[in-house]
Amino acid sequence: MKLTTDIVIAGTGVGGLYCALNLPTDKDIIMITKATAEESDSFLAQGGICMLKNDDDYDSYFEDTMKAGHYENNKESVDIMIRSSRDIISDLIGYGVDFKRDEDGALAFTKEGAHSTPRICFHEDETGKEITSRLLRAVQSRNNIKIIENCRMIDLIETDGRCAGIVAQNENGTLTEIDARFTVLATGGVGGLFRNSTNYPHLTADALAVAMKHGVELENIDYIQIHPTTLFSHKPGRRFLISESVRGEGAVLFNSHMERFVDELQPRDVVADAIMRQMKKDGKPYVWLSMKPIPKEVILSHFPNIYRRCREEGYDVTRECIPVVPAQHYFMGGIKVNRYSKTTMDALYAVGETACNGVHGRNRLASNSLLESLVFAKRAAVKMAETFNSHERLSPSVRLSAYKGCDKDYKKTVLKEIERMKKYHEQHNNENECR
Repeated sequence: MKLTTDIVIAGTGVGGLYCALNLPTDKDIIMITKATAEESDSFLAQGGICMLKNDDDYDSYFEDTMKAGHYENNKESVDIMIRSSRDIISDLIGYGVDFKRDEDGALAFTKEGAHSTPRICFHEDETGKEITSRLLRAVQSRNNIKIIENCRMIDLIETDGRCAGIVAQNENGTLTEIDARFTVLATGGVGGLFRNSTNYPHLTADALAVAMKHGVELENIDYIQIHPTTLFSHKPGRRFLISESVRGEGAVLFNSHMERFVDELQPRDVVADAIMRQMKKDGKPYVWLSMKPIPKEVILSHFPNIYRRCREEGYDVTRECIPVVPAQHYFMGGIKVNRYSKTTMDALYAVGETACNGVHGRNRLASNSLLESLVFAKRAAVKMAETFNSHERLSPSVRLSAYKGCDKDYKKTVLKEIERMKKYHEQHNNENECR
């Protein structure tokens, strides 16, 4: 099969959706997603989304982001993200996102680990679901955007060093060539490569694998964040995240002797490392998290989803501790992009967790992920719109009749490259214990 469009976007998380919404309505857009449109990690984000509250907060926000990232962040990207945050929040409110408000109607802010002040907008403990569902609804209302579900990207179409679309495969195995002037990779993170992860298992770094095949430059793909607190379970499958906002509101960590052993509001990699060392010392596969310092009414209003899920597992967080364990959570590396989310291949963009623009450095500051994805997805859309007429449609040199495909073992391909990069950083004394 063959389809022709102006822009093709692989992925339906906040990055892909917001990119599509910021493209001109007279352009035809095809979006594909490996599962259903709702099965993206963007729906799972609990804590919130950062916002620059006022000009006086700029230096503090910038320093918090840099410090969490071990000062390996791209300063220009960090500056762009912070200065764009108010417009992004305003835009989301325009799409109907219902952020928590104070009694006077102003936006309410919460605080998470490594933030020096509350600056995080939120909707209960399901901020990602609130934002992504609103954006998805807006996309579904656009006549120029078509979403194809249960369809995976298995290769890029390359002509004379330029991306001319993708090769996709549906659940029945049928191959489809989607020719496009511009291609956007927004396939999410790498959690499906790990035994314990907060990510959906179908997120297996497909975009990285096809990028490597075509020589598209990657960056820091061994920079993989471990979240300190997921609900411990013997059951297989995705781990349930206990939001960092819980610790921001006062929850504390205990060892097996019910003693605090770490400052809970340090950056994620520091807390995760302390937990791993404490688990080894205790000889236990978890440590305890107590939400009892948080007033019950705050737990029920701010963390209703966490409360319900823990009750399903037999724990009442208003009365008892819960067992938590670190798990793979976020991907700071990815396909290298510039400040407009363009990759090193012409006509190819990457946004969201798939991309690496350097905002997060070696370790992501809490609640910067949704913001970073939205900011740079919009910049990609604006740049594609500006340059659309200068990119004539190419006649792809790859035809499906002769298509042999990418290495189907994505996991093997990507893990091998991650290990290679990890060894590189070890040799350069740049290793992070929690990667």
